[in-house]
Formats: sequence, C-alpha cells, structure tokens
Amino acid sequence: MTTTTYSISRSSTVTRTAAVVGILVVAGLIAAPWWAGRADMRLLSEMFLYLSLACLWNLLAGYAGLVSVGQQAFVGFGGYMLFALAIFAGVSPIVAIPLAGILGALVAVPVALLIFRLRGAYFAIGTWVIAEVFRLSFAQISALGGGSGTSLPVAIVRGMASNRSMREATTYWLALGMAVLVLVVIYMLLRSRNGLALTAIRDSEVASESFGIDIWRHKFVVYIIAAGLTAMTGALIFLQKLRISPDAAFNVNDWTAFVIFIVVIGGIGTLEGPIIGVIVFFLLRETLSDLGTTYLLILGVVAIVVMLKAPKGLWGTLKERTGLELFPLSRRVVKNKSDK
Repeated sequence: MTTTTYSISRSSTVTRTAAVVGILVVAGLIAAPWWAGRADMRLLSEMFLYLSLACLWNLLAGYAGLVSVGQQAFVGFGGYMLFALAIFAGVSPIVAIPLAGILGALVAVPVALLIFRLRGAYFAIGTWVIAEVFRLSFAQISALGGGSGTSLPVAIVRGMASNRSMREATTYWLALGMAVLVLVVIYMLLRSRNGLALTAIRDSEVASESFGIDIWRHKFVVYIIAAGLTAMTGALIFLQKLRISPDAAFNVNDWTAFVIFIVVIGGIGTLEGPIIGVIVFFLLRETLSDLGTTYLLILGVVAIVVMLKAPKGLWGTLKERTGLELFPLSRRVVKNKSDK
C-alpha cells in the first residue's frame, strides 16, 4: 500500500548545486593574490564593495520598503570614522573598520527616529537631506582636513603590512570578506522569523499589519543593520583610497545612484539581483568608460529600457518565468510517497 505525505522544504537540487559552486568561487577568489594582477585585484575589490552596498540598499528598499537616496551618509561617516580612529586614537585601520560600523549603527538610531516620521517621497528626500548635513558637518572639521580632506599618514599605512603587495592583498581580502559577510547576514536575516515578516511587509504592509506584524520595529532594525554594515563598507572603501574628502565621501552619484542602478538592473527584492546587477554594471563600465559622459547616458538608457521591459530586473524576470532560485529562501510543499 502506497501512502502519500507532505513536507515543507527550502532546498532543491539547484540551490545545493549553487551552494557548491559558490563555495568554489569564493575559494578561487581568496587565492586571487596568487593568480591575479594588481589591476584585476583592484577591480575585484571595487566589485565586492559595490556588491555590499547594493545588497544593503536592496534590503532596505526591496524588503523593508525604505527607499533611501542618502546612503552615502553612512559611507562617508564610516570612512571618516576610520581616519579619525586611526589618526587621533592610534587604532589599527583593520580594527577601526568594525568600530566604524558600530559607530555608524549608533548614529543611525537618532537619524531613524527622525526620518521615520516621513513617508514615501518625503522619506527619500529626508535621507538625502541628512546626507548633506553629514557632508557639511565633516567639511567644518579642520582636524580632518575640512573641505579639502586629508590623507592617511604614511606610518599608519606602512603599519598595516610589511610591503605594498601585502597591503593590497590585505585590503582585497577585507573587501571580499565584507561582501561575504553582508550576503551571509542578509541571508540569515531573511531565513529567520524577522525575514518572514519582512517578506510579508514587502508584499503588503496593510495585510502584514492586520496579522499583527510590528512594521515600525522591523523597519527600524533593518535600517540600523544596513547603516552599520554600510559604514563598515565605507571605511573599507576609503582604506583602499588612503584619502578622504567631503565631496568624495558623500558623493550621491558614486555611493547611491550607481547602487540603485545595480539593484534595479539585477532585480529588486531578490538576493541574487544585486550579484547580477554588479556584473552587468562593471561590464558596461569597463566597456564604455572611454566614452566619457556618453557612458552615463547609456547607463540611463539601459536602466529605462530594463524598467520598461522587465520591471522586476533581469533576475526577477527570470525567476518569475522559471521559478529559479539560487538562495533557498522560499518554502515549497514536497510530496513524499512511501510503501507500507
């Protein structure tokens, strides 16, 4: 006699294969200092840092509905905290990175309490205004170079590693580790009960509230987590550059507009979307950057075409048509048959 039972499963052959491939890719990337050139490592580091920023913005906008155009506030804040801790407190730059993240999360608390009073477009404008306040405030701090900025002292840079190659390898590994950390944190968050609540909020805030989900609390937690990790990413960005200025640290084009482009192209509200978006963005940038301002016009046209033809992004459209998923986040009912 054959009996049928049902169970809930998240993993599939595709997700298990993707996990193995992902581990192999990360292992290969860890070994990059032994097989890649200096320019390749710098490009890969930049990709990892943009991937971190894109995943965090996607968590805010794609899951919590917090469309921020002022995330450069925490990128710049993290960068300045790294320089301040290293120059004035004598903290090692590597130790200063997580400290910058903690300080970023702490400063995000009063910011969140203020801008969470705003809704929709007013929230987005409010985040941009906050970022401008940060930029103007740091431009007034003469100890950090004021409006012209400052460089990391040579003694601190030399203290990181014995030679330039080792320093570049260290910053590369830190950038790779940052991207992996952000992906793991977001993945674990989305698999938890809080992640289930966030998915419900993404689908319908009204329905979520009717089921007793505390929308404000979940959004607040997501905002603080995103701010802290964005500040850590910002610290890493300017550790690579070794120089910081208000205009570079709080640049809306570099740290928010390009990040939004990456998420929109890849697929907002999916964990795979920012990965696809980063690959597409850097392919376009490396191919078209010699065209000058025309390159930015082409990026704009690409974004408009994708938003018109595939509003859910490249990965979102593929997922909608095929049900393909690389990260096991969805739950599915599995039919099991057994003989008794």
